[in-house]
Amino acid sequence: MDPSIVKELEAIVGPENVSTSVADTYVFGFDSSIHRHKADVVVMPVRTEEVSDIVKLANRHRIPVVARGGGTGLSGHAVPVKGGIVLSTRRMTKIIDVRVEDLYVRVQPGIINDDLNKVLMKRNFYFPPTPGSGKVATIGGMVANNASGMRAIKYGATRDYVMGMEVVLPTGELAHLGTRTIKNSSGYQLDRLIVGSEGTLGIITEITLRIMPVPGNKALVLAAFDDLRKAGQTISDVIAYPVIPSAMEFMDRTCIDAVISAFNVNFPHSEAIVMIELDGHLAEIADNMEIVEKIASDAGAIEVRSSDDPKEMAEWVAARKAVLPAMSAMPNKASVALADDMSVPISKIPDAVVAFHEIAKKYDIIIATYGHAGDGNLHTKFLLDVNDAKAWKRGEAAVGEVYAVVNSLGGTTSGEHGIAITKAPYMRKERKDTLAAMIAIKKALDPNNIMNPGKLFEWEGLILADLRYPAEVEEDGHPAEGFGEGVE
Repeated sequence: MDPSIVKELEAIVGPENVSTSVADTYVFGFDSSIHRHKADVVVMPVRTEEVSDIVKLANRHRIPVVARGGGTGLSGHAVPVKGGIVLSTRRMTKIIDVRVEDLYVRVQPGIINDDLNKVLMKRNFYFPPTPGSGKVATIGGMVANNASGMRAIKYGATRDYVMGMEVVLPTGELAHLGTRTIKNSSGYQLDRLIVGSEGTLGIITEITLRIMPVPGNKALVLAAFDDLRKAGQTISDVIAYPVIPSAMEFMDRTCIDAVISAFNVNFPHSEAIVMIELDGHLAEIADNMEIVEKIASDAGAIEVRSSDDPKEMAEWVAARKAVLPAMSAMPNKASVALADDMSVPISKIPDAVVAFHEIAKKYDIIIATYGHAGDGNLHTKFLLDVNDAKAWKRGEAAVGEVYAVVNSLGGTTSGEHGIAITKAPYMRKERKDTLAAMIAIKKALDPNNIMNPGKLFEWEGLILADLRYPAEVEEDGHPAEGFGEGVE
């Protein structure tokens, strides 16, 4: 990058908040996905005015700008594939205003989800979305990606709580979107457009979030099965009864064995586990626990456990959240995010889970399946030898078949992790009749294409590019010959 540009950035935020060091540009060149690409410069503003000046500078010189929160994205959202500026929000962590009487809180984008809830819970309120990375995920990143988590089935996703926001547009202009009112029917809902836009339409500098009272009582039912389809059927049977749990989680044998081995969790050795969380008044919870236990037993559960003990429930939930690190500890393989986040209609979960396992056998790979099954959101992690180019190739071919199944069941490419790079080819197929509209919106707001360029509908080619693993990949980030032929 031209040293004069770096000097201008230093004048905006101070030299101590600008870095071109090899260490920083390397670290800020990857997130929690399989991808990596070196940034040219890392900038850490603290005020909206600084963000605006940075974007104006970038727009003037046609420099890419990639916003970065906690770096927890699993599809490559914060990877600067075109180089340029990584704009970190790590210093923008203020809770500006808490208004429980108006049911909202105003925050800067760098505040971490769990840190925000620690403050809100002192007032007996909270922000309901619960991503698995809540200890490090920032609110700005959650908004940009429409994150959700295990309780979306009852409490919704981030988009359901965004009332308004302040956004620096790609030209550097400041826009105030939405309101601080519960109801809003005044013009286009442009704040909803920014939610889930993955940093391609602007930089979020302030968010107004609706907050909710903390639920008073909870209980958990844990059901183990000797058959994947029985477990999947239990999920749809509970919803159809109807009982709407606050969460419903699914784990297959690979996930169960991994957490038992890594953390000595007292889970039944089985083909699948379904955990159903219930909240509300004590009498309602007791009634629903009885219903859920019977549904699981009738579906063929080999063991059913129930608990309202906070310590035991916390252990069960922690074990479910530990799936990813547990699988990463498995010998000779790494857990990689390929086809890791899809949603299907709830009634189609049994078909999806069985199909994923059949695909894994076909390609001689391990596909671990788990997720927030109560809302149809499944996660798959591929366990591969990351040094083996042939294993990557088989994995990529399997990804194409996984998403073909998802689409055939009426599902969608991503439930909560977003598109960015890893799922871009499959989203393009799924949304082919709306790509032109998305491209038109992007061009209208970002005519110089500086905001997180190369992502979503702009990503072309293979998903196994810019890998951060030591596989057989050429220096320019493109796969070696014959590597990654699974995408049409």
